[in-house]
Amino acid sequence: MQKNVKFLDFLKSLKFRLIILVIAMAVIPGNVIRAGILNSYESRALSIRQSEVLTQAQIISNQIAVSEYMTGGSGQSETIRTRMNMLTTIYDGRVMIVDKAFRIIYDTYNLDYHKTIISEEVLKSLKGEQIVKYDSENLYIEMAIPIVDPSDDDGEVQGVLLISVSTDNIALNYDYLQKIAIILEIVVGFTAVFVGILCAIKLVKPFHRMSEEIKEIQTGYGNDSLEINDYSETAEICGRINDMRSQMKVMDESRQEFVSNVSHELKTPLTSMKVLADSINSMPDAPKELYQEFMEDITNEIERETKIINDLLSLVKMDKSAADLNISTVNLNELIEQILKRLQPIADRQKVELVLESFRPVTAEIDDVKMTLAITNLVENGIKYNRTDGEGWVHVTLNADHQYFYIKVEDSGIGIPEDCLDQIYERFYRVDKSHSREIGGTGLGLAITRNCILMHRGAIKAHSVLGEGTTFDVRVPLNYIA
Repeated sequence: MQKNVKFLDFLKSLKFRLIILVIAMAVIPGNVIRAGILNSYESRALSIRQSEVLTQAQIISNQIAVSEYMTGGSGQSETIRTRMNMLTTIYDGRVMIVDKAFRIIYDTYNLDYHKTIISEEVLKSLKGEQIVKYDSENLYIEMAIPIVDPSDDDGEVQGVLLISVSTDNIALNYDYLQKIAIILEIVVGFTAVFVGILCAIKLVKPFHRMSEEIKEIQTGYGNDSLEINDYSETAEICGRINDMRSQMKVMDESRQEFVSNVSHELKTPLTSMKVLADSINSMPDAPKELYQEFMEDITNEIERETKIINDLLSLVKMDKSAADLNISTVNLNELIEQILKRLQPIADRQKVELVLESFRPVTAEIDDVKMTLAITNLVENGIKYNRTDGEGWVHVTLNADHQYFYIKVEDSGIGIPEDCLDQIYERFYRVDKSHSREIGGTGLGLAITRNCILMHRGAIKAHSVLGEGTTFDVRVPLNYIA
């Protein structure tokens, strides 16, 4: 069973296909060339034989026509017979002369002398038609030449010269050449197999090296990167694999950091609650007001823990396929107005002014729940991280063109350092951790926002000046792109 599997794997391998390709490139053209050469030789040899015999036949026909041979005269009879016998001997053939009465008056074989012959060829030749035929089964050329005096203006046919010549020697030469060609093909075939195997081994060798190095990397040995530059293709594949390994490394480090951050973030409220509970237990005679204060702190920590868990669940949902989006046509002007209305109490507590500016009515195909979450996070961050002197503001603008709608959330807050702008979308990342904890941030809001927008095939950019404020620009297609 294992041998069969290995054999099937070999049949599917690049090595086997290279061997077959080399053999095919050698054998198929060889077969075509052999067939072409042999057919060309046979056609050429038959054409030459027909031409030679036809020339001799016409000479004999003319000599017969100008002599008294057909009427029984003796002029040039011996010369004509000698020439016919020579033609018979040279070309291994037979010559017969037939008169107008269909009687054979001469036969080089002396078999049908004075016999009558009526055939299609004789009838046509007596009408002046010259006939040349090749019988491929019996291997002979047959000719019927009308005997006509060239000087006779009437062109009267005196008789027919029938000639049959063998083509056995052409067939023998054809067979001989065919045997030599087959032997050469066999030699070329074996050579092609040998060369094909060598080429396949040589060409596939870098891929085997690549496979072995990948195995070593998987087991923790070998180099940190693949470098097989035998071919441009292997170099390119190695480059792609190295890039993929680097990305996987970054993803693995990010995952470990994420797990560490999640553990820390979930553990911190629990630690605070434990400290508060231990403090209460250690003071059995503490006043009621202190108990209430501690219980309020514990409630706040529980709410904080709940918010972290809810944000984590939102992120998990965002990581799923965009097929989970519930797309519908939504009036964005009304949606943003509702969001700002819900956030107004928070803005009032922070003494931050909320302003909405809509340039035109905008309707788009979106998932209103997820888009609401994204916009809410941006506006809420603008409120929370704003000035505390009562002069803070958050401006939200809505605009659109024929293809996209644009949302800008601009605030007068504390700002973000320029070197931190590329990291603000990372999970649990905080620019100012102490201030974030004071206002209850989890470090997940912008990660959720970015995922929401990307699921809608949109884009988000941040611009900020430290101490002056931050601007988030969002661009999303009006029509959802599946």
